[in-house]
Amino acid sequence: MVKKSHGYRARTRGLMSKRVREKGLNSPSNVLVDYDIGQSVDIVIDSGFHKGMPHKRYHGKTGVVKGLRGRAIIVDVGLDKATRTLIVRREHLRPSRG
Repeated sequence: MVKKSHGYRARTRGLMSKRVREKGLNSPSNVLVDYDIGQSVDIVIDSGFHKGMPHKRYHGKTGVVKGLRGRAIIVDVGLDKATRTLIVRREHLRPSRG
């Protein structure tokens, strides 16, 4: 019997896969977006960038920018009844529309 993998990206075959025309690295315009403190952002994991990648449980969640830390952004995300503080790089964030 083979032991089940419990790695950081376990069981993400569909979650972190890109469509055919989206494969590879995204354009630099995603990284050049300026985020203000208090702004609402969506966490959308870009599998082309491994650094600063949040855990898969936060993919698709919306959070609030709390501060900056080097190249990364500090984001507060509500998860069930708790609020989690994440340090996420810009490649995995998008401005929220709502």
